[in-house]
Amino acid sequence: MDLQHTRDPRPSTAPAPLPLPAGLRTGLGHDAVGTSPDHGERILARLPRAGCVFADRGRWWWIVPSGSDIGVAWPHGALYVSGDPSWTRTRAQTPPSGPRMVHGPDGDSPYTAPIPLYFLVCRLAGVTPRWSLTP
Repeated sequence: MDLQHTRDPRPSTAPAPLPLPAGLRTGLGHDAVGTSPDHGERILARLPRAGCVFADRGRWWWIVPSGSDIGVAWPHGALYVSGDPSWTRTRAQTPPSGPRMVHGPDGDSPYTAPIPLYFLVCRLAGVTPRWSLTP
């Protein structure tokens, strides 16, 4: 199957604000991958390194670099949301009202590497990873 990628022209359904901690390098933009809560803990335990991870009742949200959906077919159950500066602002001193951060980055990058995340999400969904070399 050819996975030629065309971005969905509809506006993405952004989660509630995902405020990133101050001081992180965000030069690659930011998108988010939403997984089920039961998969969230399993993914976090298996990743060699994770960036900012947020959780609410319905999803765990993994911050990934913009464009991490290009050339891949995220499996059913995962929700890919294209970044929007309104939902990834630097954290204020007041507590957030939306998803809470359950894992902070190990360094100065908010990103979870999208390829290992993609493979784990596919494995937990029971599907074979698929990608295309042409965007």
